Amino acid sequence: MSDIALFTPLTIRGVTFRNRVVLAPMCQYRAIDGVAQRWHRSHHGRLALGGLGGALLEATAVAPEGRITPGCLGIWTDDHLPGLQELVAIYHDEGVPVGIQLAHAGRKASAATPFEGAQPLPAGDPRGWQSVAPSAIPFGPGWQTPRALDEAGIAEVIEQFAAAARRAVAAGFDFVEVHGAHGYLINSFISPISNQRDDGWGGENRFRLAVEITRAVRAAVGEAMPVFYRTSSVDGADGGITMADTVALAAALKAAGADVIDCSTGGVLGPSGVASVPPSPGYLVPYAAQVRREAGVASMAVGLIMDGALANRIITDGEADLVAVGRQLLADSAFVHRAAQELGHPQPHRLLPQGLGFWLERRKFS
Repeated sequence: MSDIALFTPLTIRGVTFRNRVVLAPMCQYRAIDGVAQRWHRSHHGRLALGGLGGALLEATAVAPEGRITPGCLGIWTDDHLPGLQELVAIYHDEGVPVGIQLAHAGRKASAATPFEGAQPLPAGDPRGWQSVAPSAIPFGPGWQTPRALDEAGIAEVIEQFAAAARRAVAAGFDFVEVHGAHGYLINSFISPISNQRDDGWGGENRFRLAVEITRAVRAAVGEAMPVFYRTSSVDGADGGITMADTVALAAALKAAGADVIDCSTGGVLGPSGVASVPPSPGYLVPYAAQVRREAGVASMAVGLIMDGALANRIITDGEADLVAVGRQLLADSAFVHRAAQELGHPQPHRLLPQGLGFWLERRKFS
């Protein structure tokens, strides 16, 4: 139908993405006790109509204490499944494979929602809870001191991810993503800035939790389901994660069963942290390209991918296998259709559901 790289299908294990554009996971902070609400159905309903190749739900906590805020989605109990199944059905009705990002916030947990300032909930606030981390190092000034996980706690976290992955299968998701980025629990084990352990989970063993969780998730979902892993490729600070670390981690994750490395950056530092590269369209793409090239694993590029020409160039040049688009899809849920028009796709209307495609095509005759 088209030889435009962005609109070529991609098959990963048992799932075929009809094009290379994936909805990036974006926290909505509108859940109640982890349960999806009408907001989530409305939010995903409009995005499902846009012709996406795939979609990823927001960071979804594998345990109550793994939420960033009290408003985060959860998948720690079967009570969460009906709401998640509704969201899956919305995408499946439009032929879009949908995944879920499994997450644990670690030392960045127990915060207020962005609508309330995104600051740590004060001691004694009934909405808060004790955070956990590899080491008892607060995320930043004013944040609570997390409890350093012991061996039993680490084993429990690994099982929480595995149980969440099994629930994701039960909910009907097509793929899962392990959230190992942005200073949350897994990323805080990987970074020397936040992991100062001297046991089997620190030092040269900093990657161990990420690998063990990925291995457990792979076993939980079976061989047919793709497993993505989101990484913070660099910390952007002296003494932090480097690209050499990330390439080595990506190779280890591939061996553990990960199929795609979703390459972001940063997040392990508190308010004093700075971005390693000033944000601009495609600013994080080089990380995905390096992981793909040097670790020999498929990658997904992120980072202000705002137009079809940039998205297509990323795929055409072999810098990534998929592109994740977030805020631009919020501004324009028909981003995929617009990109197809810009790139000269012969039948862009056919990328959309029949009702929308019909009326967009009809403009030619009216």
